Amino acid sequence: MPPYSLVIQHAAQVLTMAGGPTDRPLAGPELSNWTIIEHGYVACEGDTIIAVGPMSELNPAHIGPETRVIDATGRVAMPGLVECHTHLVFGGNRADEFERKLGGESYLDILAGGGGILSTVRATRAASEADLLANALHHLAGFCRYGVTTLEAKSGYGLDHATELRLVRVAREAGRQQPVRVVPTFLGAHVVPPEFKAAGPRAYVDFLLREVLSDLKGEAAFVDIFCEEGAFPLAISRYYLEQAHKMGFGLKIHAEQLHDLGGCEMAAELGATSIDHCDYLTPAAAARIAAHTSGRTVAVLLPLVPLFLRQDKYAAGREFIEAGLPVALSTDFNPGSCPSKNLWLAQSIACLKMGFTPKEAVAAATLNAAWAIAQQHDCGSLEPGKRADILVLSVGSVAEIPYWLGENPVRDVFIGGELV
Repeated sequence: MPPYSLVIQHAAQVLTMAGGPTDRPLAGPELSNWTIIEHGYVACEGDTIIAVGPMSELNPAHIGPETRVIDATGRVAMPGLVECHTHLVFGGNRADEFERKLGGESYLDILAGGGGILSTVRATRAASEADLLANALHHLAGFCRYGVTTLEAKSGYGLDHATELRLVRVAREAGRQQPVRVVPTFLGAHVVPPEFKAAGPRAYVDFLLREVLSDLKGEAAFVDIFCEEGAFPLAISRYYLEQAHKMGFGLKIHAEQLHDLGGCEMAAELGATSIDHCDYLTPAAAARIAAHTSGRTVAVLLPLVPLFLRQDKYAAGREFIEAGLPVALSTDFNPGSCPSKNLWLAQSIACLKMGFTPKEAVAAATLNAAWAIAQQHDCGSLEPGKRADILVLSVGSVAEIPYWLGENPVRDVFIGGELV
């Protein structure tokens, strides 16, 4: 066997995320029963992990003069973070609305007045493709500094044919121009655009199905919709997802963010890969979803959103875990309800406000997040055969990760076996 190209050695803990089921996301006790290797190593050849184990099993014969050897003494080695819900590509920002929210206006009040998502739509439509790409690359560099190695990027700030396709195109191009892998999702059904205000939401989703989705084949793996008061009602959301599924797209939904409309259960019945937000999803509904989908639909929880919107209601993460519903964590990076790339902070808030343990939070931001965007075969755990997306942290144990509130623990980021 040729020498390893990369060895990360003497790690205080190697957080593998391995040892659970391989045919579905981690659920229930599995979310914290994955394997930690004390005083371990990770070895890679090119862009692939070859071996993971305790230092006592590392064969020095596999370390040659060309091997890059990284000393992780006293530190954690773990998989790269997987960011499974972002709105990466947009124009402008909404700092002015942040001040309005601080003055007491609600998210839905601002949206109803033509602000919120619609104000970002105006800025995004006015932005050049070059500017959108430059912004996306800037944000991806920020995500990479936080240890994110794979990221989902939703469209949704165009709400017309040309701009929505541009957003997906920019996301794909941004993925090509730097090392973080980008998985585009089509969220044309974010809200009803002004052009369709009179015709209504059904006319708009018919337009998307008829004129936009056919141009997205091979460009975006998933179709998403915002099922919420002020956006798309349940029946229209079901119709849209059913039709998109027939066209070959994977399904996602923004649901139960501000009200319990039944969107999560509906999307899960249709085989959605993920149901996102879930702040108003009941534990009883979570248990039904887990049973109906055999634990294959992932609930993506976004703890920084209620924090930023100053809301009291957080998703019932502890109850979801105990009900057997697989959960993932994400920031929901976007200009309106979460202008943060700090997925470590999201893990801390999940522990503080959603009842997660540190091991559960880390698994939810890696392996289960990979399942939420159908990337589990490539990333999310440290296992032979997977892509060599590896972090070395400046902390010594998994318990420290959510403990250092708001800090970025990343010392080294490797993507595909290369130091970024």
